[in-house]
Amino acid sequence: MATATATTEASEFRAPSPVTLTPAATEKVREIMATQDPLPAGLRIGVVGGGCSGFQYSMSFENQAGMMDKVMHFDGLKVFVDATSVMYLNGCVVDYVETLEAAGFKFDNPAVKSTCGCGSSFSV
Repeated sequence: MATATATTEASEFRAPSPVTLTPAATEKVREIMATQDPLPAGLRIGVVGGGCSGFQYSMSFENQAGMMDKVMHFDGLKVFVDATSVMYLNGCVVDYVETLEAAGFKFDNPAVKSTCGCGSSFSV
């Protein structure tokens, strides 16, 4: 699976990227962003409490980075991750997949120890 290379600006995230977006995920996010008015500054990826296993992934559009956010760039797409979520997303790869049954974003997270039966939540 090919992944997009994260680039950084001088004032932004310098350590290895905690999250990686594949080219398919980056392209799909750009496609969805293009339908928004006004155009968002980037994508926020995070982890929130909830679901039957304890945690769920969240994705939303943002107009600017928060004070404690890590900011990554994937082929010009800004991705914001809050400092708390970085702990749970370290090494996570986000892909966009389309099958005959469904289409959506898939998180491949090496920190996950178990998932629920429906696959929408996880525990670490």
